[in-house]
Amino acid sequence: MSTFTATHSTPTVTRDGTTGLITVHPLHDSNHSATVVFCHGLGDSGEGWVDVAETLVRTVVPHCKFLLPTAPIRPVTLNGGMRMNAWYDLTGLTDRAAESCDGIDASCDTLRALLASEHALGVRYDRMVLAGFSQGGALSLFAGLQMPSAAERLAGVLVLSGYLPGAGKFRITDGLHGTPVLHAHGEADPVVMLEWAKKTHEHVAGEKGGTAYELRTHPNVGHTVSPGMLAQAQAFLQRVLPDAPDLACKPKAPADMSVKELKEAVKRAGLAARAVGFSEKREFVALLEEHRKEQG
Repeated sequence: MSTFTATHSTPTVTRDGTTGLITVHPLHDSNHSATVVFCHGLGDSGEGWVDVAETLVRTVVPHCKFLLPTAPIRPVTLNGGMRMNAWYDLTGLTDRAAESCDGIDASCDTLRALLASEHALGVRYDRMVLAGFSQGGALSLFAGLQMPSAAERLAGVLVLSGYLPGAGKFRITDGLHGTPVLHAHGEADPVVMLEWAKKTHEHVAGEKGGTAYELRTHPNVGHTVSPGMLAQAQAFLQRVLPDAPDLACKPKAPADMSVKELKEAVKRAGLAARAVGFSEKREFVALLEEHRKEQG
């Protein structure tokens, strides 16, 4: 359970104009103890999942930061070579084990770099989750169970309407077999068919020895995230990323921040109105220091 009430607050959202990364911040920086990296589906972008991330932070996991990356634009063979946001190339809809999944290794590197940057801020790997929808869920499963070492074992992997890509080359890293995985899937999904979800479960939990893989199916649900699936996702995040004040990251000292960082911190703290007219760094530093002192 969270140690503070979050239902009447709104998390701050920031967008990196260079990388395209969208960040939905915890309700209070001083409570940040966990991070979720959420990957969108084929042809979508991180922007499409901002509302969901905001809702989760506001009502379920106020201590979590959500990172919403956007896949690079690439030609997708399955769609006649059309260029779109894609984590890797798709060549067909049948033999997933034989897929080359060109680009998936680079996308895994992107996710691992995001996780490493959060770890550098003080977030433990076992306080981070990889999650995603459709192709993003597939990538999260592929990357999350193949982290480089047992020391980087994640708190969990959340797969929504996804599957295991490149199954022929997939190997669970030693020490990661017990990583919790929740796979929620619609039984009427015409895009990522239920058969693929079942084969994924058989492959990961059977042949590859995953010991904490749970497949939950939903009758009459297509290729979408239904309210029931979202409720399961919420419960999963609460279970694997419970509020842990003693593990909260220590915020960067205002005096050590750049002006850009100070402005973002002031905005996240709801102090933008009090900073109108500020032109000197010392003014932002003093305002943020005063606010933190008031917050205890």
